[in-house]
Amino acid sequence: MNGLYALKPWYADKLSGVRAALVRREVSPDTLTLAGVVCAAGAGAALALLPFGASAPLVAVLLAARLAFANLDGALARDTGRTTRRGALLNELGDRAADLAVLVGFTALAPLWLVATAGLAATLPSWVSLAGAAAGAERLNGGPVGKTERCALVMVAAASGWVVPVLAVIAAGSAVTAGLRLARLWRVLGGAR
Repeated sequence: MNGLYALKPWYADKLSGVRAALVRREVSPDTLTLAGVVCAAGAGAALALLPFGASAPLVAVLLAARLAFANLDGALARDTGRTTRRGALLNELGDRAADLAVLVGFTALAPLWLVATAGLAATLPSWVSLAGAAAGAERLNGGPVGKTERCALVMVAAASGWVVPVLAVIAAGSAVTAGLRLARLWRVLGGAR
């Protein structure tokens, strides 16, 4: 069920030199979280303002940076002993804000109801994982349409102009991902009372 999330250890290894440079420069993990949100907002703006095809390279670079910052903020906090509950909260809020900031770019391109549905659905897998963690289970990540897959789908829309089908896949796939995570958590946490 991990999907592209299975590549995270490989990706983290590729970012280790960047992470070491950030440690040396004493960059705050919170700065990286906020940078990820800014990159996501930039990708959303590129979607809304640039023609399909032409927007694809910029969207790809900004979403790759968004994923890099999402990977680096927590790793940097652990590497420097700066993990805090406030930082964990900011990380989660930043991830949800980044998800929504990208999708806001679709409001100029698709029916608002579909963008809103995709936005709500895109947050569901994380809310399910956070609820499971609050109940004492391991935090679940990945899935058929997790954060990385959503970024890849947005890049497909930027390159092709297939906005409505991509939003439909994000909405349905995110709901399926949330359902799979919930079913797994239900089993792990002992099912019905």
